[in-house]
Amino acid sequence: MTVERWPAAQVETLAPDAPSVKAARGLSSPGSWSAAGRLDDILWGQCRSYQVCVDLAGPAFKCNCPSRKIPCKHALGLLMLWSESDLPAGPAAEFAREWQAARAARAAAKPKAATAAPDPAAAAKRVEQRAERVAGGMAELRRWLDDQIRQGLAGAQRGGHQPFEVMAARLVDAQAGTAAGAVRRLGSVAGVGPQWADRLLGELALLRLLVAGYDRLPELPPELAATVRSRIGFPVPTDEVLAGPRVADRWQVLGQVESDEGSLTTRRTWLRGSGHGRFALVLAFAAPGQPLVSDLVPGTEFRGELAFYPGAAPLRALVAERVSAAEPFRAPDGAVTLDEALAGYSATVAAEPWRFDAPVLLTGVVPSDDGWLVDQSGAALPLASGHREPWWLLAAAGGRPATVAAEWSPIGLRPLAAWVEGAFVAAAPPAPGPAAPRHAELPPELLAAALVGTNRRPWAGESSLLDAAAVALTRRRAGVRPGAGHAAVPAAPDETTAPLPAAAGARVQRILAGAVPGGGQLAQELLAQWLTAAAESGRHVPAVVLPALLDAGRRNSIVRPALARVAGRRGSWLAGMRADWRWLRDETPVAVVLADWHTGSAGERLGHLTELRATDPAQARELLESTWAEESSDDRARFLGALATGLSLADDPFLEQALDDRRKEVREAALGLLRQLPGSQLRTRMKERALTLVRRERRVLGADRLTVTPPEELDAALRRDGVAVTPARGIGVSAWLLEEIVAAAPLDSWSDPATMLRLVRGNDWEGPLRHGWAKAAVVQEDPAWAAALLRDSSGSLREAVRWDLHLVLPPDELGRLAADALRRDDGLATRLLALHPGHWPEELSVAVLETIAHRARTDRHSWQLGELCRAAGLSMPPGYADLVGRLARQLDQEPADASRVRPVADLARTLTFRHQMLDELKTA
Repeated sequence: MTVERWPAAQVETLAPDAPSVKAARGLSSPGSWSAAGRLDDILWGQCRSYQVCVDLAGPAFKCNCPSRKIPCKHALGLLMLWSESDLPAGPAAEFAREWQAARAARAAAKPKAATAAPDPAAAAKRVEQRAERVAGGMAELRRWLDDQIRQGLAGAQRGGHQPFEVMAARLVDAQAGTAAGAVRRLGSVAGVGPQWADRLLGELALLRLLVAGYDRLPELPPELAATVRSRIGFPVPTDEVLAGPRVADRWQVLGQVESDEGSLTTRRTWLRGSGHGRFALVLAFAAPGQPLVSDLVPGTEFRGELAFYPGAAPLRALVAERVSAAEPFRAPDGAVTLDEALAGYSATVAAEPWRFDAPVLLTGVVPSDDGWLVDQSGAALPLASGHREPWWLLAAAGGRPATVAAEWSPIGLRPLAAWVEGAFVAAAPPAPGPAAPRHAELPPELLAAALVGTNRRPWAGESSLLDAAAVALTRRRAGVRPGAGHAAVPAAPDETTAPLPAAAGARVQRILAGAVPGGGQLAQELLAQWLTAAAESGRHVPAVVLPALLDAGRRNSIVRPALARVAGRRGSWLAGMRADWRWLRDETPVAVVLADWHTGSAGERLGHLTELRATDPAQARELLESTWAEESSDDRARFLGALATGLSLADDPFLEQALDDRRKEVREAALGLLRQLPGSQLRTRMKERALTLVRRERRVLGADRLTVTPPEELDAALRRDGVAVTPARGIGVSAWLLEEIVAAAPLDSWSDPATMLRLVRGNDWEGPLRHGWAKAAVVQEDPAWAAALLRDSSGSLREAVRWDLHLVLPPDELGRLAADALRRDDGLATRLLALHPGHWPEELSVAVLETIAHRARTDRHSWQLGELCRAAGLSMPPGYADLVGRLARQLDQEPADASRVRPVADLARTLTFRHQMLDELKTA
């Protein structure tokens, strides 16, 4: 059969751990495979000497590598290669055909393992002995439970967990392991958290009910008897379950929950039959350090048969047989309202009172702003602790009704997944946060008697106190009704731009998860590149990635401008609900037309001002002047920055007034604009001062020379015009004031750079003048002055000033300097590479590639090679991926140290990743 290609997210769910995903990403490019293809439902590939096969119908895996992980990184890498670029269905390798034939033969034969016939007498004796041990344990548990109630639960708070551990150990000896676990968990309830006594009494009552059920085991219906036996700890052999009745259906995998109990990792996978409407729970267990079997992928469905464990409300099941491969589905069948879901939960609890949670599939629900899910009738259910702020669902659905799969229990809903417009969205893992208020489940008279103990306050009910508590608790849980009075959040506005391609959305999810070549070290830089390229496309990101992107912007302000351009209207809507995301609205321009300048958030007003400056600069400035006195100091500084758009001499008077602002940030913003504005009053004043201090004397005989008269003190006028108060270390006051005045004067005040640098040579004030011109070149972005100063004065300039000059050079010139430094093996080459903006030019890329090839073969220290490869991965044009890949393969065949081959291979993968990343963003 033909299997639809899986999305990358589905492949990643098969990985046993995060390092496996990272390693597989390094093998997901075609260059990592000498041969690969598809044979019916089997993927095959050759990676170095490893022969890899994946049966998509299982999925099942085969690889001759020594890894004990299932699937290994090679199998995952092959699946990722198929997911992202498909594989040809041509002639297959011999090892793939042999594996396919072997699997078909095993499936046809289905041989049963030959086992020796058990000795009936010995088996009966073992059963009798265990029954005696369990009966003794249950009798002792009954006495212990009665003692707890007679003595009072208040004593349990003082006793701690030790009494529960002693009783649990006795039950383990009696081979009642499941009951022992229930008792041991009570030690973490006694005296802990709100309503602890109510919870403890409820659990003790259910244990007493379990003991009563065991006492009457022969009288119970077979299904209920099976439930009691399983709750005590009698195992049901897998063969016995598989030999029982089976349910054939199209099984939809709704979601998974993993829990780590220290000695065991458990995965709970919920399924639902599309035809029968029956839920099923498949459990998987793994010891510490061992991977869990990942053959059930949430969001996919398959046709097959399940065998259910016996019980009064059977949910746990085994996958007995699959008759189709797993494929994605658009939405689960059979979603119901909150009332109908609770009715199903009530039936489950009524049949099995010991069950705490059960699955629900809800239709048309929307989160409220106080931690509930609300359906279209107004009914509501609370979300459990850790899930009360479902940003993943708010982002994906935008406040519109969605289908949600969850586990319902008395502590609230634990979401598993949602389906929004036919797309599967996995629930985010629980996050620390406020818990929902917990209310008592038992009547106060029961709780009061249990706390002080029946020895002090005898219980006068018709049944024992524990029996009465068990009945009350079951009735309460089975009779729970939805809440009311919780309003759903308003829906997000519709987007006005087109969405980015689905492949680009999957790519940014990989980047945010750190699943990139080079790992977390390069992820932030790759995210910045992706956001910049995505912003240029004018489209918005998939909604599901917004929470992670907003968190990334919260941590890294550099990516905020580009992120704001791709977040769309839903991003702005989402950011308004959370304080640490409001930077998107308050600090980043949002294109919006305001009916009234006084309305809207600071971000909306800034966006409006920026947009207006592009079309009518004068009106925008007048708008800002009209409310300037009422604006906060933070907003005044931000709004001044908007005047950079359409800056002209008409803005000069207003900016001059801002130089007298009481807030330093506002004055600095105004100074920055005035220094860039040709003809501004500030630049004119500084020019006059500079020409007064530095005069060129022209001589008839002999060379011209400069006469310098530095200022002696910093007056109020200089302070107002931005001259710093404190000189740099090692510089006198007069020299520093001269440097600052020259730095603020326009460079057209002087002759050409070569002439001025020749005239200043040997002057007593040469240092301050050179530094002043260098600073002016940086502020005024004059590449001619920058190049001349670097050629003539590089060695005499302070390091910070010298490196700032490099930023003014054109990219090609800076690239030429870096390439020359690399070929001379100059230690400054690495720093020059870091300064180079954007993609490297051809000359620099060639020089870097030559240096990498040389260092990979000769360097004794691989860290230098690694640093160079990491820099190249971000700035070398992605088209060099093939050249670097060929170099990596050549080095792999040579007797080179693996530590020097690995950075080159990582560089090839990074360039391939960037090439694919940029191509995806260009897709229509």
